[in-house]
Amino acid sequence: MSYTIPKTVNPNKIFLTPKSETIRRWDPLYFIPSVVALENKIRSVTPHRLRDFVLHMAGGATPSTTQADIHYTENSDGVPFIRVQNLSTTGKLDLEDCKRITRNTHNGLLARSRLTGGELLVKITGVGRMAVSSVVPEDFEGNINQHIVAIRTTNIETSETLAAYLNLDIAERLASRRATGGTRPALDYPALLSIPVIFNERIRKLFGAAVKQYEEKCNKALALLNNIDGILLTELGIVLNPEPANMIANRIFFRSLSEVTGNRLDPAYFDARFSRLLAAIQKSDHELIPLGKACSFLSNGKTPAKEEYSDKPTLYPIIKVASYSGDTIDLEKTDFAILPQPYIVHKSDIFVLSAAHQPSYVGRFVKQLDEEPDQPTSFVGELICLRPNPSILIPYYLFALLSSSVFQSLLNREKRGQTSHIYPYDIRQIMIPRPKFEVQQRIAEGVRQIRSKAKDLRQQGEAELYEAKRSIENIILGQGDN
Repeated sequence: MSYTIPKTVNPNKIFLTPKSETIRRWDPLYFIPSVVALENKIRSVTPHRLRDFVLHMAGGATPSTTQADIHYTENSDGVPFIRVQNLSTTGKLDLEDCKRITRNTHNGLLARSRLTGGELLVKITGVGRMAVSSVVPEDFEGNINQHIVAIRTTNIETSETLAAYLNLDIAERLASRRATGGTRPALDYPALLSIPVIFNERIRKLFGAAVKQYEEKCNKALALLNNIDGILLTELGIVLNPEPANMIANRIFFRSLSEVTGNRLDPAYFDARFSRLLAAIQKSDHELIPLGKACSFLSNGKTPAKEEYSDKPTLYPIIKVASYSGDTIDLEKTDFAILPQPYIVHKSDIFVLSAAHQPSYVGRFVKQLDEEPDQPTSFVGELICLRPNPSILIPYYLFALLSSSVFQSLLNREKRGQTSHIYPYDIRQIMIPRPKFEVQQRIAEGVRQIRSKAKDLRQQGEAELYEAKRSIENIILGQGDN
């Protein structure tokens, strides 16, 4: 006697699969009817698998951070080290947040994964979207970590066509279907190479046109954001003179013993460019006060011990670095503690990244909490929380100020230690302009409007790109205009 699932039940949540079809996999998600139907549809229109386009394939590795001085560098002659966050569903590399490795590591420890222009890079490990793909530009020198595989194809046009296809949602669903593992899904090489591929030159052209429109929107948004510093500094009467030519004479500076006695001894802290920044701020048209005086709360958070975390949501969310989203904190991206934690946060609190393996990151990621948490929410030790005293500063004004390149540089200046930390007692002494409230309000509203316009442009570009991808999917599946 056969069993039939009632029609009132969602077929993607409860379904039946014959035992004869469960030869290699037993996990239910692999057999979701809608995904099975999609794969059958794609297999009906193409004989190709990803393996048909591979001439050579290599995975990368991640050098140990315990030997950071040997493997990593911030110098401009360092080699870009591509991680998952540098891959993009536009098919292009995003190098804004890109680590660099030393040339010795590139040519030695990671020699097998040195990149060649035109190669296809595919994400094979990690949570979130699987098989995100980008193409290595011609004449680009770089390397990859172990969560990415580099595929050499016949030419760059082939790689671009494959990237455009793999970045469609229909291809991602087939890639995720093949992933295994719970907390950290992964695609092994046979699974990756088995992905059905609809190879059509038109995909590359249509996708490229859609990405171009998206990038135009993003560039307009970026241009708006780049104007903020100029507007802010003009309002505050801070005039920055052009940087002197990069000559040896301009890189050498002297400091008196009285300046360093009882203070920092590292030369970078006394670099002449900081002296120029501080001199410009001193000439501001407004009162200067220490950052600590402007805040009613300024402290690092506390990172719970591993056993103090909960795998399930509790009443005690914890903001972490991964909670950053755009300019704000996303309370949907928190961890959870088993017990109450210290330092409860509130709406308008400002968070500064206070620790990172790359010194250049410290102090340069400033976000604001724009909503009041429903539950008592704390934050980890890698963040510093600043709570402006509203009788002294408008919170959004301080957020705009600390987000500017000038004050991000001054925050970053205070870093200490091999792994780079900034501490509350150091940044409390940074002098900041305190204009009259009407000036603060004008700055805050001006910056808010610019950020809002930039956000709208990005969202518009993302929506148009999403619709373009849907149209391409319909076309290649024979359901749209040809």
